[in-house]
Amino acid sequence: MDTTYASGAVPVLECRNVSISYMTRAGEVPAVIDFNLRLMPGEAHGLVGESGCGKSTIALAIMRYLGKNGRVVGGQILFNGRDLLTMSAAELRRIRGAQIAMIYQEPMASLNPSMVVGEQLAEVPVFHDGVGRAEAWSRAHAMLERVRLADCSRIMSSYPHQLSGGQQQRIVIAMALLSSPKLLLLDEPTTALDVTVEAGIVDLIRDLSAQFGMSMLYISHNLGLVLDTCERMTVMYSGEAVEVGPVQTVFDGTRHPYTKGLFSSIPVPGADKNSRPLVPIRGQLPAPHDRPPGCNFGPRCDFFVSGQCDAAPVPMVPIVNHHASRCIRVNEIGWNDMTSAGAERNRAPLGEVVLQVNDLNKRYGNIRANQGLSFDARHSETVAIVGESGCGKSTFARIAMGLERATSGSVKLGQMELGNLPVTRRKSDTVRKLQMIFQNPFDTLNPSHTVGFQIARVIRKFGVEKDEAKVRQRVLELLDIVKLPREFAERLPRQLSGGQKQRIGIARAFAGNPSVVVADEPVSALDVSVQAAVTELLMDIQRQQGTTILFISHDLSVVRYLADRVVVMYLGKVMEQGSTNDVFSPPYHPYTEALLASVPIADLRAKKRKVSLNGEMPSPSEPPQGCPFSTRCSYMIAGTCDRIEPPTQDFESGHQIACHLPREQLLAMEPVITFDEALAPDRALLNMREHAVDPQPSH
Repeated sequence: MDTTYASGAVPVLECRNVSISYMTRAGEVPAVIDFNLRLMPGEAHGLVGESGCGKSTIALAIMRYLGKNGRVVGGQILFNGRDLLTMSAAELRRIRGAQIAMIYQEPMASLNPSMVVGEQLAEVPVFHDGVGRAEAWSRAHAMLERVRLADCSRIMSSYPHQLSGGQQQRIVIAMALLSSPKLLLLDEPTTALDVTVEAGIVDLIRDLSAQFGMSMLYISHNLGLVLDTCERMTVMYSGEAVEVGPVQTVFDGTRHPYTKGLFSSIPVPGADKNSRPLVPIRGQLPAPHDRPPGCNFGPRCDFFVSGQCDAAPVPMVPIVNHHASRCIRVNEIGWNDMTSAGAERNRAPLGEVVLQVNDLNKRYGNIRANQGLSFDARHSETVAIVGESGCGKSTFARIAMGLERATSGSVKLGQMELGNLPVTRRKSDTVRKLQMIFQNPFDTLNPSHTVGFQIARVIRKFGVEKDEAKVRQRVLELLDIVKLPREFAERLPRQLSGGQKQRIGIARAFAGNPSVVVADEPVSALDVSVQAAVTELLMDIQRQQGTTILFISHDLSVVRYLADRVVVMYLGKVMEQGSTNDVFSPPYHPYTEALLASVPIADLRAKKRKVSLNGEMPSPSEPPQGCPFSTRCSYMIAGTCDRIEPPTQDFESGHQIACHLPREQLLAMEPVITFDEALAPDRALLNMREHAVDPQPSH
């Protein structure tokens, strides 16, 4: 990118000292302060940071969509050299959607539920290019083909709710590209998608960007995604850019304590909860109206020096190669001596089997949600259940919790059969032993009661304590366990951040001293720093109480980090199961191989082998004959895989793979992810003695 900067080319987008505020009853609240960015033709720039740091506010300011109380109070936003802030409403209408387009995080929020897809797409060329309906419809159909959607005619006549999340997101992308924009803003476009769909969307955006010559501003908290897609990046914290530079330079030569903290919060392949514990960033993001003097990150920084870091606003300090940091001590800190790993921990011994699932089946009419599901979970063990949306993970969770009944098979908690025992018929002690942490803490806390009352209610209901003084003391102890101040007992849920609400959800789940906790995507909606804190919290409580955790997730990076064993599901069936090390290294089931190849990795040393994944998951109401994965598998043996159910092959240490491929072929598979240790000798992440991933580059 240096040559581009030196060439004198006009940036497609340039933000010059942009400051953005929201006008509230309490006065002006600064959301973004002194933000600068240069986006050159054809360049992809990543904007990363925690929720509330100002990323989306910048995108909305570029689109002039800030709302009535949002104002750009300083600076300029230049598009092709012209200030968007001085343009009239008519000029903006000509540019928005035509030359500048935006893809939002939730596709359903961008699509009209009352219009078929074709009509919504055709509106773009009709409005911006003035073409007739027939031409617009033809262009829309052609663009759906370019974003790799099959059966485009059916999709054009479908309503958004009749399509999958991946299809919806591709439609939103097609809508954004119909007028060949020069600038594409992407606000967390893949956060809600499965890793396989995410990988396909990322490849698609990359190819289309090269094809159309677009510049892209990629807003994400997924650092692996930014490494895969962008040339340059800006790290935001509390409304300010704290580090900016070429992506590889920032990854390999981090020069801000906050960026370093983000990298320490990310589980990377080869690291686990014992050999390399995550190090969460301590403290909380300051409120926009209550920022500290000097460096905004000062109260959370291990290198803070009083009288120096809090004396005055900190400027961006240039380093080299268009790399800069908002750290006044950038030249004093020994960056190469910093470690991003926590202290190694002893592996907790596993006990007897606590939960036993045997040949579990669940049908809804002709839909087989679970088919022959079998696995065990032991005392103090974390068993991860992974797979794409619709694979049957959450159906199993609902059966275990008594919200659904099994069609056949069994789920045993000790000697208690739960498969056909609804929660309304379960004894209080059974309910106490099996608790759940939900994905969305916002919907599971009563907004009208304090968090202390809600935790205390669980303690009373399950008879853990009856004396009110002891109940109160237990509430405070649980707040200590989840590392929240005791005064939070008096707060209402609306007074807490998302990460704090999730901690309250964890405290409530563990209030009854459960034997088994089902955690359904408990960290997927959280920032990486909060995710690390919540993940470590779960592991700490498990070590203290010996709880068995069933961790349901599609995030394989988190699964690789914290799980002891992994169950891989596809269309209701178990494709592979075994210890985490076994599942994440060859031999793989072809579906597991595709999942691993889809995971974005925030590490320069990592190299991934390309694995093709054909099409989309079939409908559960019309599953393929034979192996359910046969319609998408590049190894498919015609006449066998598509007709006969695969046998379950046993490997070492209880590792099982349901596949028709010969045992010798499975054993000869190459690792999907390999590492070049020479690139970053200070980041020795892999525990090669125990694992697993071949350090030699794959062919």
